[in-house]
Amino acid sequence: MRLSTFGIVAVLTASLAAPARAIARPQAATAPAAAQDKALDARIEKRIKAEPALAKHDIKVDVKDGVVTLSGTVATEAERTKAGDLAKISGITRVDNKIVADLDAATRTGVKGTTGKIADKTKDTSEKVVDKTKQGVSKTGEVITDSWITTRIKTKFMGEESLRASDISVETNDHVVTLSGTVVSAVAHAKAITEAKDVEGVHRVVDKLKIVPKS
Repeated sequence: MRLSTFGIVAVLTASLAAPARAIARPQAATAPAAAQDKALDARIEKRIKAEPALAKHDIKVDVKDGVVTLSGTVATEAERTKAGDLAKISGITRVDNKIVADLDAATRTGVKGTTGKIADKTKDTSEKVVDKTKQGVSKTGEVITDSWITTRIKTKFMGEESLRASDISVETNDHVVTLSGTVVSAVAHAKAITEAKDVEGVHRVVDKLKIVPKS
């Protein structure tokens, strides 16, 4: 009888210990995962800071469970895309690029390290713009904001030969675009309206352009 009792006690002890070990394993595994995320974060930050075009901007990197989130403000779409490409390293499963491209970012932030208050103001403004105007995502996975729309239109205008001699101001409010200024011909006028309407997220284009032939 004593042997049987000892045997039962041993079996119960082993069965109770097994779940305890099973519970402990996942907790122990979280430490290496966090360390890996931290290492990936540091690698991506180093790559971005080593890029001259990006080093002057305040770009934040956050890695969690192999997914990297980029935030902040840069001057052009090209810089925004470059930052996303630099974040695609081994160990990263997905890049969530929340960086806002703003053509005026470089002049507002100034030289890195000299105008901290201005840089903070730019950051706060960009965050408010994202919160207020976030109404969808583009085909490339970018958040469509008023700032994003304005940048895309200006970029398209700069690449359009018929508009290079024009002086066009672009403003976007709640996805409604207002074009003002001058164009050199009726053809340029029609092209500017068409190009603005074709940008993703644009609900309406308000035409305040004037045709002033080039002298």
